[in-house]
Amino acid sequence: MKDFFEGIQWVFENILFYPLDALRALELDSWFLANILNWVFMIVGFLAFLYWMKQLKIFNDRNEENRESTSHSFLG
Repeated sequence: MKDFFEGIQWVFENILFYPLDALRALELDSWFLANILNWVFMIVGFLAFLYWMKQLKIFNDRNEENRESTSHSFLG
C-alpha cells in the first residue's frame, strides 16, 4: 500500500507539478511571466465581472425587476 501512495507522490512531484516548478524557476528572469497564471485568473475574473454588469444593465433597462419593498417578505 505504501508503494501506491509513493507512486501518486512521484506522479505529482515529477510530472503534474513540473509546469509550476518551471514558473518558479522563471521568477529570477521575469517576474511578469512567472506570475502568468495569476494574470490569466485576474483577466478572466474581470471579464466575468464586465459580463455580469452588462447583464444587470440589460435587466435594469427592461424594468423586469420588482423594486418595491414588499417584493420580498423579509423586507416588509
